[in-house]
Amino acid sequence: MSTALEEKRELAANPLVSGEHLFTPLEIRGVILPNRIAVSPMCQYSAVDGVANDWHLVHLGSRAVGGAGLVIVEATAVEARGRISPGDLGLWNEEQEAALSRIAAFIQSQGARAGIQIAHAGRKASTDTPWKGGKPLSPTEGGWEVVGPSPIPFGPDYPAPQELRPADIAALVDAFAASARRADRAGFDVLEIHGAHGYLIGEFLSPLSNIRSDQYGGSFENRIRFALEVTEAVRSAWPQEKPLFVRISATDWAEGGWDIEQSVALARRLRELGVDLIDVSSGGLLPHVRVPVGPGYQTPFAAQIRKEAGIRTGAVGEITAPEQADHIIRTGQADIVLLARELLRNPYWPLHAARKLKQAAKVPSQYGRAFA
Repeated sequence: MSTALEEKRELAANPLVSGEHLFTPLEIRGVILPNRIAVSPMCQYSAVDGVANDWHLVHLGSRAVGGAGLVIVEATAVEARGRISPGDLGLWNEEQEAALSRIAAFIQSQGARAGIQIAHAGRKASTDTPWKGGKPLSPTEGGWEVVGPSPIPFGPDYPAPQELRPADIAALVDAFAASARRADRAGFDVLEIHGAHGYLIGEFLSPLSNIRSDQYGGSFENRIRFALEVTEAVRSAWPQEKPLFVRISATDWAEGGWDIEQSVALARRLRELGVDLIDVSSGGLLPHVRVPVGPGYQTPFAAQIRKEAGIRTGAVGEITAPEQADHIIRTGQADIVLLARELLRNPYWPLHAARKLKQAAKVPSQYGRAFA
């Protein structure tokens, strides 16, 4: 005979039993997301000295107006050399904190929850904007020295990163925690640690980019050490009543690299440290890797981690149709869906999705005549 706790766990793991769908609110700790649609963190390469401006307010604010339940600010660097490009957001000083607080407040005023992703680009830092080619920047072009777990460059045209010493690693753990405290003071509801796409945390995880021989390299336990230390420090700095997410790449899509089995094992450890949801992406560690991109191609990873690690997950990648997104939630493959390019094309996708799925959605009074 199952206990009440076991029945509750079964309901949480199987939305078909509990009747959950794309527009069912989701409560995590002390935060309620009004629906299961999240704006995936998307770099805008438009900041100056890491400070958010009107572009970020309008870009992120319009997605909140458009009905997303959670709006997550782009990868926001915990230190200056952690930016992907000179135009990336940062959260290492008071000016950056103040600028982001205005954005968080506006998102919340529209009924959405405000999230932010804190990050360090590692060996993939110091590059130009994508529309200018995205190439590595030299010091004369405004670039800076990049760092990583091992002196292995991202690609043939990239510089070898400076290998981080244990003292440097400890300082970076502190930097993540400091940014978490700033995110809280800025008023954000949800915090996400960026451990995916071949940036610094992901570089430590993969044996293809981490060939260290100390306590941070070699075995699985050693390669996940930095991720666990960052998570533990951030969870301690971030209020207990607020949710903590971690984005990971479920696989490097390369032989001998990070894979889904290791992702499941890491997710279990992150859950034990107080992580509430794993945002499941993939790839990014190596250039020119063949990835089988297609509708919902990463969703099976989210489903496997959710089932085997016993933790909430978010699905992202080529999710474009309302029926597709709703199906992911209804069938228990993930707890939220994160949309990126589709919300660049249509900031009001959630409102249109609600109409198509015959679900209620909060339409701004100013836009009521268009959705009557």
